Parts: sequence; structure tokens; C-alpha cells
Amino acid sequence: MSTALCAPMQPARPIRNPLLRGLQCLRCNAPYPIRLAHEGCPACRIEGVHVSLRASYGYGAADTAGASVPLMPYAQGFTLGEGDTPLLALPELARRFGIARLAIKDESCNPTGSHKDRMTAVGVSQALDFGAHTLVLASSGNAAVSAAHYAQLAGLTCEVATYEDMPAAYAKALEIAGARRFAFADNAGRWAFVRERAQRAGFFALTNHSLPALGSAPLAIEGYKPIAHECLEQGGLPDHVIVPTARGDLAWGLFAGFRDLLAAGRIAKLPRIWAVEPFARLSRVLEGGALEVDYPGRTAQFSTAGATVTFLQWQAVVASGGGAVVVGDDEARTARHLLTQAGVSAELCAASGLGALQRLRERGAIAAGDHVVLMLTADASRDPSWPDPV
Repeated sequence: MSTALCAPMQPARPIRNPLLRGLQCLRCNAPYPIRLAHEGCPACRIEGVHVSLRASYGYGAADTAGASVPLMPYAQGFTLGEGDTPLLALPELARRFGIARLAIKDESCNPTGSHKDRMTAVGVSQALDFGAHTLVLASSGNAAVSAAHYAQLAGLTCEVATYEDMPAAYAKALEIAGARRFAFADNAGRWAFVRERAQRAGFFALTNHSLPALGSAPLAIEGYKPIAHECLEQGGLPDHVIVPTARGDLAWGLFAGFRDLLAAGRIAKLPRIWAVEPFARLSRVLEGGALEVDYPGRTAQFSTAGATVTFLQWQAVVASGGGAVVVGDDEARTARHLLTQAGVSAELCAASGLGALQRLRERGAIAAGDHVVLMLTADASRDPSWPDPV
């Protein structure tokens, strides 16, 4: 993680990708214009299905050869140097788990120390593009810290709806970045606050504020797509990508990035995406449970706690041939011990990916000759569960 954040020279206004034509429903493909407010697909909502939107790009044959992959909303946007994080090979752990290759995509090397910086950068670009003055979000963790710092350096106000018991390390980071913090007892209170703010002129809601949950702002989620390209360039196409998951923004962004590469003929198949969760949520949906209901549970895996499931994460795992894996706190701590021995610092939910690898090997879902990438969303430095009990 960077020890100091400095705003680079920025364009007066972000430059949109000329191929960006609007938004499109993930389920029915209905087209919609890009707006600051994100309310999902109205057509699907009438049918009782709550579905997010995605960026839609259009180009003719003359444009295809020059189009960048993956496609991104902004040709030039606000950035603090996020991305191009290292892919770290772990040959000893690969041998331990009996697979050909194992690597970690270390997102703790982003400017504020987590994968959230990728989403925030595109979200801030959209806010500046549409003339917003305030970034608002619900988060008590890495997204809050990321948004606070990016907003400060972009000249935006930042309002964060947190839990009352927000860990001290995160609260201090918000104070340093000058963000305004509003504390609530539960998720319903946080999301209601963001939802009300999102209806005001000049406010841009970065994260989910809907019940049933939809996921974060559609253009912002596109910020995760370059991870797929980086994995391909740094280590070749993996067979599996294992992702700590709350509402699925990161999992879907990875899926979308690999899907772009597939459409461009850069890869021959999609890697299987596995969503790791601390208690059964998506797992229950995949077994036939309703997508729109809550699946509560308790966990020390702070960054992936929460009871909701989104169409985003369901689509990412189903379309890629992956699935969901439940890894409890004790298993995650055991996995973190192994990572620490290998010289890798990981927040507890990121370490749970190694626990998921073990479960998938036992189930035969990952074969001995496979290449696996684990997403390390953040290190242990701000994790309220660190250090693990002896």
C-alpha cells in the first residue's frame, strides 16, 4: 500500500470512451441511458426480478481492430495509479494442494491498499464527468477508505454511511481523508441514507443502496475488468479464479473482463469463477433458494459479511461454470497461517480463498493439472480480526 497519496495532473473532465453507448440490463438486455442514479432494470423489476445494469459498448467493423480490451468507460479518467498489481507465484503451496500452478493477485498494492481503488477510480471519473460534487457510499471498510482518499484528491466531498462499531483503523483513515461519517446500527439504515442522498442533485452513489441488493454503480464496477487482462499478461490464462465475495462486484468485474477477452479472440475459454463466502448465501441460491431474500450469518471476515445476494454474483459464477464455496472463520484462519508462512499478508476473507481451494480440490472441481489464481483483496494491516488468536 502506498504511504502517501498525491493527485496527479488530471484533465479538466474525464474523456469517455467513444464506444460507450449507454447501459444494458444483465438479464433482458434492455438499453438505458447513463445516469448518476442507479436503480437497476425497471423492466425486470416489474417481473419481480431485481437486476443490475452494465456498460454497453457499440462499434462497427472498422472500430473493432482498434478497440482496447477490456473495454472501459473512460479513455482518460481520474487515477491515482491503481492497477497493474503483481501476480505472485506460490509454488510451495501449489505442491501442498497438489495443483500445477497457484498464484495470488495482490490487490493490496493499490494506492489505498485494496481492490476497491479500481472501482473508485472509475466511479470518481463518472462523478466528475456528470458534474457531481459529492461521492456517497455505504461501507465500514476498504471501500470507505478508498472513496474518501480518491474523493479528497479529486476535489469532491465524500459522505460515508458506516456501522456504529466501525473498526478504529478505518474510522481514523476516514478522518485523515476529510470524509463525513454517518453511523447507523444496521444495513437498512446505511442504505436508506445513501438512497436518499442519491436522489439529490450533485450526489453520486458509488455503492449499493437498494433492497433487494443490486450491486455498486455499473460503470464503477467496470474498473475491475482490467484484472482479467493483467492476469493473462502476467501469468497466462488461469483455469480458476477464486474471489472473496460479499455482493459480487469484484466477481462480476472479473467475469466481464474475461468475457471481453473471449469475445476479442484473446482467450479460448472463460476461467471458472468461484465466489468464497463466510456463510451460505449464494450457495443457497445456487441450490434453489430465492435471490431476493436475506441469508444472515455471523463472521469475523469483515469485508465479506452481509446477508444479501445479487444477480451480479449469480451470473458471474453460473456463466463461467464456477460456483460458491463456504469457508468459515476457523478454516480462513488456518489458511491465513499458511499464507503468512509463505510471506503473504492477507485480510481474513482474502485468506479464505486458500481454504476454498482445499475444498474444491477435495470435491474434484479443481484438478491436479490446473492453474489457479486467488484474489488477495487487501492485506491484514487494517483487518479487525488480526492478529489471529494463538
